[in-house]
Amino acid sequence: MKLWFALVAVGVAMAGPGHRFACTDYTRGKVFVVDAAGKVEWSYDAPHANDIWVLPNGNLLFNTGHGVKEVTRDGTVEFSYESSSEVYACQRLPNGNTFVGESNAGRLLEVNPAGRIVHQVRLLAEGTDGGSAYMRNARRLANGHYLVAHYGLQVVREYDADGKAVWQVAAPGGPHSVVRLPDGNTLIASADRDGAPARVFEVTPDGRTVWDVRGDELPGISLKFMAGLHRLPNGNTVMSNWLGHGQFGKAPHLIEVTRDKRVVWTFADHQTMKTISSVQLLDVAGDAIAGTVLH
Repeated sequence: MKLWFALVAVGVAMAGPGHRFACTDYTRGKVFVVDAAGKVEWSYDAPHANDIWVLPNGNLLFNTGHGVKEVTRDGTVEFSYESSSEVYACQRLPNGNTFVGESNAGRLLEVNPAGRIVHQVRLLAEGTDGGSAYMRNARRLANGHYLVAHYGLQVVREYDADGKAVWQVAAPGGPHSVVRLPDGNTLIASADRDGAPARVFEVTPDGRTVWDVRGDELPGISLKFMAGLHRLPNGNTVMSNWLGHGQFGKAPHLIEVTRDKRVVWTFADHQTMKTISSVQLLDVAGDAIAGTVLH
């Protein structure tokens, strides 16, 4: 596929056919909806936003540093949960409740629409402070298990419904996002802790790496700190390249890559955005509640 290049607005650079998408900007403290030409069509203040979903009704569900909100396009708050713990992960469940991952507390929560906790799994003893690095992205799986990116521990673990670890894989550099794929494989984005090269990789249930992309492997693009993920129906992977830790402006925010590691789309808007940490494309099929958005 031949790439085309365009400056679609001042400060906006894209390569390849554009996508409409939603994203979080952790440093700016905002969530955005961006059109296929790279123009911001909607934004909302969200301190330390790190995880985002566009729901089938068009509302956005995202974390806010110490909580989670669901907001309509006119800014009406439809759901809110506030916590004393840092929160980096959220997910709307098929039963209408919301999954919340609390990092400091090490709790995996199910919260009803009124904002009340109806179920919890403790990964840390009550009163223990796991710190902000204990957990980043986490997902509740269809089988009732939980997939957790333990950023500081540099490991991804799957826990059963009682919080017992049943699977794990090392993720040097610190895992930020995790996606369980329909074939049972797991897609992981890892960061730059302890000098490890930033990396996105896919592992089988027995821990074998069957696909990865890392460091400066993509021509002309440097991977700095891999954060958000969206595996597309065509097999491509969209990756958010978090540009914190002194890397602002030094690489694209978003990169779409094929299975054979061809870059087919990049996006950067270094004037409007600082550090995109999560992304969901809006021009591909998928239902964020039914589990068909692999993000």
